[in-house]
Amino acid sequence: MTAERYAVVGQPVAHSRSPWIHARFAELTGQAITYERLPAPLDGFAATVGAFRDAGGRGCNVTLPFKFEAARLADELSPRAQLAGACNTLRFDGARVIGDNTDGVGLVCDIVQQAGVAIAGQRVLLVGAGGAAAGVLGPLLEQRPAEVVVANRTRDKAEALRAQHAALATRCGVRLQVVPLDRPGTAFDIVVNATAASLAGGAIPVPADALRSGKLAYDMMYGAAAAPFLAWAQAHGAIGRDGLGMLVEQAAESFFLWRGVRPPAGPVLAELRALLAAEGAA
Repeated sequence: MTAERYAVVGQPVAHSRSPWIHARFAELTGQAITYERLPAPLDGFAATVGAFRDAGGRGCNVTLPFKFEAARLADELSPRAQLAGACNTLRFDGARVIGDNTDGVGLVCDIVQQAGVAIAGQRVLLVGAGGAAAGVLGPLLEQRPAEVVVANRTRDKAEALRAQHAALATRCGVRLQVVPLDRPGTAFDIVVNATAASLAGGAIPVPADALRSGKLAYDMMYGAAAAPFLAWAQAHGAIGRDGLGMLVEQAAESFFLWRGVRPPAGPVLAELRALLAAEGAA
């Protein structure tokens, strides 16, 4: 059986653990695939994806900074990708490019199933309004928290995200509002950092009083990039969690969309955490 080709496209992607994750998914489900890292120039995303598809690629994951561009590239978007206006998963169906967004499903599954933290009825602070935040806001609202507050450096961008999700928030009975990044409010039950500030060595994006002691502070990054946020959160009494589980859960959803088989996310997450711990100790 010929292995079908998939990839993660972004800039940078050298650090990505997605090839390892999908290799384990394929092994555990008996699927014949290959999965590679595909760095794209900042002005060459569409060309990179097109060349990969023309060479026989069947689909790809999309990471920073191309999620909005991926949505524009797709010929057809899933409802959740339409709502987000951003894609992290592309499937090549003949000449057509089908776009989806599995980020929000991945985040919710990791928080609720892997971490065992309920979102329903809670106060949630979402920090950031870029492609990562856009991908998770809809699924967060569908969990019916009491409120979701979006804090972003550029208010217009956050207001656009709020407007895009206003109808869903109303249907779910969730208060959805936008606040300044430096005055987000206090004592949230769940704080989700969807910014990429840590990749550039930036400061913690919100004041410490946004945290509530004993509650969840979640960074969508993982590894060294998430370490400053997690250390800060834990120093102020919150329970820190990185985005490694989200990475595995969203990958499982992408794998299902491509292959029609749902892989076991929980065991693969446990294996990956053990692998990273061993690498850190080496």
